[in-house]
Amino acid sequence: MSVEEERAGVRLTNLDQPLFDGAGATKRDLVDYLDAVAGRLLPLLAGRPLSVIRVLRGQKPFMQKNVPKYTPEWVPTVKLWAESSHREVSYAVCGDRRTLLWFANQRAVEYHPPLMRLDGRPTHLVLDIDPPEGAGFEAAVAAAHLVGRALDDSGMAGAVKTSGAKGVHVFVPLAGEPDPADVAAATRALAVRAERLDPALATTAFIREDRAGKVFLDSTRAGTGTVAAAYSPRIRPGTPVSFPVAWDALDGARPSDFTIGTVPALVGDADPWADLMPASQELPKDLVEQGHTLPVARVQAMHEGKRRARARRAE
Repeated sequence: MSVEEERAGVRLTNLDQPLFDGAGATKRDLVDYLDAVAGRLLPLLAGRPLSVIRVLRGQKPFMQKNVPKYTPEWVPTVKLWAESSHREVSYAVCGDRRTLLWFANQRAVEYHPPLMRLDGRPTHLVLDIDPPEGAGFEAAVAAAHLVGRALDDSGMAGAVKTSGAKGVHVFVPLAGEPDPADVAAATRALAVRAERLDPALATTAFIREDRAGKVFLDSTRAGTGTVAAAYSPRIRPGTPVSFPVAWDALDGARPSDFTIGTVPALVGDADPWADLMPASQELPKDLVEQGHTLPVARVQAMHEGKRRARARRAE
């Protein structure tokens, strides 16, 4: 028997179905969670082309950028050129409860907005901290503290959240209208400064085999790059949520504490991501200048990959 209901003019279907294997939650749980946090999540998605990760019954999760043909006409969309696929993509712009509920009914579990608004303005500098295979959340936390020290040494401040998996995201809000190239450069420089504080723990090496079991400080999430939003669920066992944590509480945090089942009660009427976010800041000139002297990680990795392939062929 299919369980259905309607909210905000959206017909919700199959609410009793399991969300995904290991979720420990149903589709109704997802809908209820997103509805409960809509007032906090929607401001993070509004004015940005949205990518989501959906999980349909019996299928592997997939990222959806281009909205499907059956998308209702009341879902706001914007067409943007995608250089990677060399085609125009019609993205949803999710700034209202009705659109969010429609996505929930489409079994969109993860919400990944870019770091740049539709007007082309970068709003945050972000470092994505990813522990190596076999390491736990504690390693990411240790590396996050390096980033915190590097920010402090640079005269800046950021907010931190769990990624919803094993990692940590550090966000620095930006003032004015910074050049996207300068933001990307400053992100590279910040990662390098954090790496130098403890090179035995952290690395900026983009190629996985070069990381030697260290925590990866990913400086590539700039401009049109996307990051799971605060309060976004993740497709992981137990359906955890990317959740804000105060710097002084990070060592005692456990990602498994923050799930679609626990977060609504944890936040109550508050918005910890907004509360913990420092004031917007100008990019320090020395950080930008240093960053422009550093190679772009993806480009460097591409050239290095080609070099290694040639060397293997030569052998």
